[in-house]
Amino acid sequence: MAEEGRSLKTTYISVGVESGGCSGLSYKMEFTADMPANSELYEDNGVKVVVEKKSLLYLIGTTLEYSGGLNGKGFNFNNPNATRTCGCGESFAV
Repeated sequence: MAEEGRSLKTTYISVGVESGGCSGLSYKMEFTADMPANSELYEDNGVKVVVEKKSLLYLIGTTLEYSGGLNGKGFNFNNPNATRTCGCGESFAV
């Protein structure tokens, strides 16, 4: 966020699901300055996360964790609704 010159006060992290990936559905995540229509807002430790309502069915119970260890940096989606995931963890099926 800092690399893009964005601030926690004025930026949302938009999380959703779209068709694609080797398992059928893939996660999408991006920074946005505007609250998207038809979205739910969640806030934790000053971070505002918005989720499109149509994606909520696929993401209920999902945790989003950041790893900065030696095995790779980045976000991990731990989705209890996924019946199948791909090897890279970027796509899933329900």
